Amino acid sequence: MNDRISEVSGSSRARRSVLSYGTTETGSDRYTENSNIATENGVDTASSMIDGIQSGFPQPRHGFEEEYNNAEYINMLEQVFYMYYTDKRHRGVISKKNAEPTETIHDWRMRERLKTVSAALLVCLNIGVDPPDVIKPNPAAKYECWIDPFSLPASKALEAIGKNLQQQYETLSMRTRYRHYLDPAIEEVKKLCIGQRRNAKEERILFHYNGHGVPMPTASGEIWVFNKNYTQYIPVSLYDLQSWLGAPCIYVYDCSAAGNIIVNFNRFAEQRDKEALRIAKQNPNVLAMPSHTSCIQLAACGPKETLPMNPDLPADLFTSCLTSPIEISVRWYVLQNPFPNKLNLNMLLKIPGRLQDRRTPLGELNWIFTAITDTIAWNVFPKHLFRRLFRQDLMVAALFRNFLLAERIMLVHSCHPQSSPELPPTHDHPMWNSWDLAIDNCLSQLPDMLDAESKGIAYEYKHSTFFSEQLTAFEVWLSQGLISRKPPDQLPLVLQVLLSQVHRLRALILLSKFLDLGVWAVDLALSIGIFPYVLKLLQSPAIELKPVLVFIWARILAVDDSCQADLLKDNGYGYFVQILNPNSSIFPSSNISEHRAMCAFILSVFCRGFPQGQLACLNPQVLSHCLSHLNSPDSLLRQWACLCISQLWENYSEAKWSGTRDNAHVKLAEIIVDSVPEVRASVLTAFTTFLGFPEKTEEVVAVETYIAIAALAALSDASPLVRHELVIFLSHFVVNYKKQLMVVAYESSLADILEKKNHNSISASTIYETVWQAVLVLAADPSIEISLAAEAIINYVYQSMLNSELRESFLAFLLQHLPALHKASLSKDTDTNSVTSDPKPHPFVPSVSENKILNRSFSLTRSLKGLALSLAGSDRASELLSLNGENKPAESNLNHLTSAKVPGPPAFNELEYQSELDMPLTSYLFDWSRKYFTEPQMRPNEDDEPGSICYNQRLWRRNRNEKLIYRTRPLAEYSTNGRWNQQLMTFNNTIAPRKLMFHQFEDQLITLGDKDIIQVWDWRRNRCLNSFKTSASATTNVTDMQLLNEDDVALLMTGSSDGTIKLYRDYENEKVELVTSWNSLSDLVFGDRNASLLMSWQQNCGHLLVAGDVRVIRIWDASKEICYANLPVRSSNSITSLTSDLVGCNIIVAGFSDGVLRVYDKRLPARDSLTDVWKEHSSEIVNVEMQSSGMRELISASSDGEVKLWDIRMNHSLQTFSTDNSGLTSLTVHSHAPVYATGSSNQSIKIWDTLGQNINTFRENPRFLNQPKPSSLMCLKFHPHHLLLACGDNTDSRVNLYSCTKNEIHTDSPNEF
Repeated sequence: MNDRISEVSGSSRARRSVLSYGTTETGSDRYTENSNIATENGVDTASSMIDGIQSGFPQPRHGFEEEYNNAEYINMLEQVFYMYYTDKRHRGVISKKNAEPTETIHDWRMRERLKTVSAALLVCLNIGVDPPDVIKPNPAAKYECWIDPFSLPASKALEAIGKNLQQQYETLSMRTRYRHYLDPAIEEVKKLCIGQRRNAKEERILFHYNGHGVPMPTASGEIWVFNKNYTQYIPVSLYDLQSWLGAPCIYVYDCSAAGNIIVNFNRFAEQRDKEALRIAKQNPNVLAMPSHTSCIQLAACGPKETLPMNPDLPADLFTSCLTSPIEISVRWYVLQNPFPNKLNLNMLLKIPGRLQDRRTPLGELNWIFTAITDTIAWNVFPKHLFRRLFRQDLMVAALFRNFLLAERIMLVHSCHPQSSPELPPTHDHPMWNSWDLAIDNCLSQLPDMLDAESKGIAYEYKHSTFFSEQLTAFEVWLSQGLISRKPPDQLPLVLQVLLSQVHRLRALILLSKFLDLGVWAVDLALSIGIFPYVLKLLQSPAIELKPVLVFIWARILAVDDSCQADLLKDNGYGYFVQILNPNSSIFPSSNISEHRAMCAFILSVFCRGFPQGQLACLNPQVLSHCLSHLNSPDSLLRQWACLCISQLWENYSEAKWSGTRDNAHVKLAEIIVDSVPEVRASVLTAFTTFLGFPEKTEEVVAVETYIAIAALAALSDASPLVRHELVIFLSHFVVNYKKQLMVVAYESSLADILEKKNHNSISASTIYETVWQAVLVLAADPSIEISLAAEAIINYVYQSMLNSELRESFLAFLLQHLPALHKASLSKDTDTNSVTSDPKPHPFVPSVSENKILNRSFSLTRSLKGLALSLAGSDRASELLSLNGENKPAESNLNHLTSAKVPGPPAFNELEYQSELDMPLTSYLFDWSRKYFTEPQMRPNEDDEPGSICYNQRLWRRNRNEKLIYRTRPLAEYSTNGRWNQQLMTFNNTIAPRKLMFHQFEDQLITLGDKDIIQVWDWRRNRCLNSFKTSASATTNVTDMQLLNEDDVALLMTGSSDGTIKLYRDYENEKVELVTSWNSLSDLVFGDRNASLLMSWQQNCGHLLVAGDVRVIRIWDASKEICYANLPVRSSNSITSLTSDLVGCNIIVAGFSDGVLRVYDKRLPARDSLTDVWKEHSSEIVNVEMQSSGMRELISASSDGEVKLWDIRMNHSLQTFSTDNSGLTSLTVHSHAPVYATGSSNQSIKIWDTLGQNINTFRENPRFLNQPKPSSLMCLKFHPHHLLLACGDNTDSRVNLYSCTKNEIHTDSPNEF
């Protein structure tokens, strides 16, 4: 078993996509594998960089050259480069739709399992008298059931034949009751058949007919028997036979022209079905009889064919194939073999051993024959037919298994065995060659075995290598990779190999690898019949089987949880309880934590909705075992320990009390801040299922209060997955404490409407008030699923209030105060006689506390939607609805882009939320999490497999990125010689841009304009790729944006003035989707200056720095989706600019509104993180930037036009330049070239080198003649690699692109896959 991918940064299963290259100066300049360019040039970027430093080139600032000479630091640069926000949890918040399995399995259980309980064996031989329509040659076949009928008196021979026939059938099924009738009369046949049906009841009957001594069946549907005196042949109509035997039955016809029987039998069966349907229509009360069309029939030959009469073969060749396949196979093989040998036909019946003993030669042959015929049938027959014939009835399975042999042998003798249902041909299947080889291996040793037996000498039999060779073939198939879903031919053989202890472990390992291919593989394995085998193996004490059995059972239960009763039987679940026990040491695998996680998953499925399973797991201390694993270093084990606990005590008070005694709620609360979002969500699921004690005693209330307080820690979680589970938990809490929450909502609503901040209430400072305010906050969550779910909770509380004794007083109060509030919110031009909605509604926000978080709290007026709807027929209903924003706003005169698409999360189903959600809300985390065990674990994902489309695309992007870097790095020395005023093109942006950003490697320029409009341009082709809005709200605006994962498929991150962070994938096309969103600065203050949210993304370590008009710089960990640290800014002024070291990711520099620059080191404790304060600027910092490569210059600029260069090791600036701009509005620094640019309010652009020399000064191109006045340059941005500069101003929507030289861009270099 392969170990899972090890955990990274304490966050196992973060499963960030991995690129096969490392990072250097820019976080993407060097790769662990040298590209063709590197090979051609004979240059390695890292070594050339170090050599350059040591050979006298200018060294990077800030002491970074010491890091470049440090071997440990160089190794850090070569570490694997991760992609963030690409995990499964970032494909949308869990809902019923995406929690459902993407693939389903067929019903593999045989719901209508039948047994052949009795058999009627009719033998019509009339030894010594040949039938009139058959002319036998001389010599002719004479053996019947391996007995020469002429070697004994006729009566004794007939009796011996009947006895042998019964014994041959008993080798197929010992439990069937057999009755043989030898040369029967018609009266005996009728009596026999009727008696058989009476005894069998509704089970299956076997009817065997040997007609070698009577005429052939007639074309009209009759078979022949005798009269009492054996003087006449008496016909028996198949129609009568059907009436006597009933259904279900299996018929075997061993006679010439047997195909006639099948044709006429089916014709009569269809007539009976039509008649039964007619009677049922006339009298519906008549009981329906079983249909004869479902009867199974096997015939020795076609309608016009005669049985073979080869004297070397038995006369009942068909019966011999069906009942003694090994003997007839060996005889036929010898007869077909043209080479001389020491064998004779008499020796073939003396193969040592027993059929049931696989260690003997005869038993081994029977074992191989069973495996081969099963394999042929499974590969050739339709799957439903295979299950019906080979998995429903042991007798039927054995007969059809042997029927394949009959078809192979009898076709050689010009007979075509037939069956109903009709089967596809199998006589030429390649597996028959393996059967011949197995026979040859046995027969080659037969003379020596018989000789040794006669002399009393022990003989060491050389067993066949058939199964080991087939397992090797299966292993080769698995190792070649999955091209299509066509299963390997050897799959059914695995079942037979499981019967052997010699090959069992290997077979199980190969089976587990096959199941690892996906749900379809599990479906195939179950349809073959793997389940009874792996269920029985749970009773095996073999230690070496434990890891692979755990894996197989996890795969099965991941797609089918109907096995609970099977695990309960024979204490099968105890197998997994023993492994889950932390004190258990009998486990042969090094990755025991992963297998314990699988055991926790298996037991959670066993307990889920199965009270008997919950009761069974309570006694062996499964709960205690799970609690002991909550601190495991394996996050998968922590997650499934929580989910197992959640299923164990759901609706089971005894388990909850047991957990309370073990302090389960306290131990779970300790990992509510776990580093893995899935674990945190699983803790909330366990909390949710804990709620709901039937009796609310003081102890119960205390425990549930503790749980609620602990759960509220997830309110500020960055993962929508966790916050969604929190909403579900709160819905259960609200339902369980509905009365208390109604009181809180009632008092809170009155206080908010009356705007009383210090409203005295009986619910103040209680857990119920805290929960209510948490629901209000979540109703304003940036994730639409979470906000709508929280809104449903609020509507539920208000609806409950309407159905309580608070109804009259509350409605009277609302109807008294809401109209006045509504009229006050309307514009002056609105007609007071008709209630309409303000195009820019101003919702009322409930006052919870003085915390500024309430700026985003859910408004009371919006929550009254459900309440207003309940007042159907009320004159005030329309007012309440309009106050809730139900009426459509007036048409806006905004640009058409203001109505652009607002991307939503993937798989968001709006229909789920249009109707009222059921309370409490349902969690689908368990179903979503169990999908983990349907995904490949033993091999890389398909996207990471060499040769896959995604892998090739990543490889292409890697080579493209390397080419771009190698081509643009030498251009840095020309950056100070160019004029930088070569205008390449102008982008007619639809709205004035406020921020510009280039993609490092794609030809993309992203503009952020007013109204939160984002436009993505192909700057090489001057084409707009996409445009969208980040939010439909007019109360906030996007102030910053960043690109993540630029080395592969980039994500666009935006930050809004309310502290909301949003990430988008596929932002460059119309399929743009919202990946995730959260509130990064919940305490952001809106000052008079309307301070912005600022971000700095550090790709190397996955940290996001967020700042604004707050007293901290908050650091978010992208892999864990939690707050990493809060660095105090030590200033009362707002931060206006933020930059950081993008390589080492340790140094942070912030510029403030008072002109002060502060330097922080996040390696230090938060309170000591401030390392330097620079107060040389006298006005607001416009921008401060640190180069991501090159000399790593740190440059700042203030609004008075002063620019300074810094070294973090110095307490003063290195150089100061005056740009002579009285109103400097923007600054941008090239990432590796020694140049920077400034823009001013008079629309001038100045290009500078880092020595303070002005390279060029120019103005933006003249505007239209009717433009009233020049605009100020609000945004400048260098391309990270090319020598390009983009410029935009605050009044004109156009964006101009300038180049250092005319030949900077090669238009013949397409940048697409």
